[in-house]
Amino acid sequence: MKSVASLLTLLLASTAVARPVRRKSSQKVNMGQGQGAPVGAAYFITNEPSGNFVVAADLGSDGTMFLRQAVSTAGIGSHGDDGGVNGPDPLFTQGAVKASKSGNVLVTVNAGSNTISAFSINPSNPSDISLLGFPVGSGGEFPVSVAINSAGDMVCALNGGAINGVNCFKIDQAQGLVSVANTNRALNLNQTTPATGPAGSASHVVFSEDNTQLIASVKGVPPTPGFLAVWDVAADGSLSEDFQSVTPGEGGLLPFSMTIVPGKNAILATDAGVGFDIFDFGAVAASANSSANATSAAAQGDRSSVVAIDGQSATCWSSFSRKTGNFYLTDIGTSLVTEVNVDDNLAGSLVKQYDQGAGSATIDNDIASIGDNDFMYILTPNVTAVNVMSLTAPGQAQIVQKLDIAGPAGAAGLTVSASNLQGMTTFIM
Repeated sequence: MKSVASLLTLLLASTAVARPVRRKSSQKVNMGQGQGAPVGAAYFITNEPSGNFVVAADLGSDGTMFLRQAVSTAGIGSHGDDGGVNGPDPLFTQGAVKASKSGNVLVTVNAGSNTISAFSINPSNPSDISLLGFPVGSGGEFPVSVAINSAGDMVCALNGGAINGVNCFKIDQAQGLVSVANTNRALNLNQTTPATGPAGSASHVVFSEDNTQLIASVKGVPPTPGFLAVWDVAADGSLSEDFQSVTPGEGGLLPFSMTIVPGKNAILATDAGVGFDIFDFGAVAASANSSANATSAAAQGDRSSVVAIDGQSATCWSSFSRKTGNFYLTDIGTSLVTEVNVDDNLAGSLVKQYDQGAGSATIDNDIASIGDNDFMYILTPNVTAVNVMSLTAPGQAQIVQKLDIAGPAGAAGLTVSASNLQGMTTFIM
């Protein structure tokens, strides 16, 4: 017989899935005027406990950003328990906000209200976003990350609190987010609400390149390594009942962000304990029929590996540039961007590092292709700014802008703080 506590947990989870939160706000805060015709937009969230806002900025043809407006999510933010430090990266995560060009949609977490919110994106003026329907319960507590499939019609949320796991929704342009049956799946982490971390917390959720799997990363508690939880995605959007747990190779500890290695059925995961991990999912799939439910990525004689970054402090966020063919990783402690190459045999190597300003605390980032170049957008909360780097060729990244957030936010009456800012995603027209 299930205990009263476990039954209550199940009841809370099912209630969170089924019930839209009937608090809709059209509050928009003007933050600046347009500077010519935009080619896209970038977005991040304020994540304030007094009210969460999506900040939208125009992107110009030269990659530079212009703050335009902040739009209420009709939810509230939160900060995880980091031992009283109250530092940057409040959700211990990547992917707190995500945009999809194919769906003309933006989705964000509201960690303090256990909800997620969806917005329609005006494709001809993408800093113009409007709330779709109402925020909905995330299917658990302390949602930290969202993933949108390539079609732009399904989103899955990763919950990192006491009720943790994933839950998925169809994106309806009229109704907003509609829960998908048989997608509320537990991670069974021993966690709290708000989450305690960074160690031992849920990190990031992504779809595989072919959209047939949903993958969530979980940091370890040293010396115990973390893992990737992998669910199969059926044609109707439902998830396999149980996940396959994949651990990093020897020395891997804290898998954080995940970035797809294009065309290789592999993932580069930043690892705050060492540098980064390569997960070869081709080899993982070959071992999936074994009797064990947990697979060590390096124990199968495959191409998975763990790569150290000398002098790193906490390498946690990552993006991929199609222009250069390389990955770009940010470290909150050193405030460095590390450029990484992964070759055809999935061997990882360091290319170059780029200083973003001592103490700026580089966290979430995204890379967008504009014209013939790629540009990297890096949230630097300790100086309340966004750094923009031009990625013209391997090893040739250059900072082209440092955009102040605090001044325009203060002038507009928008509350922002170094300890709560989170997320970065882009949309190109």
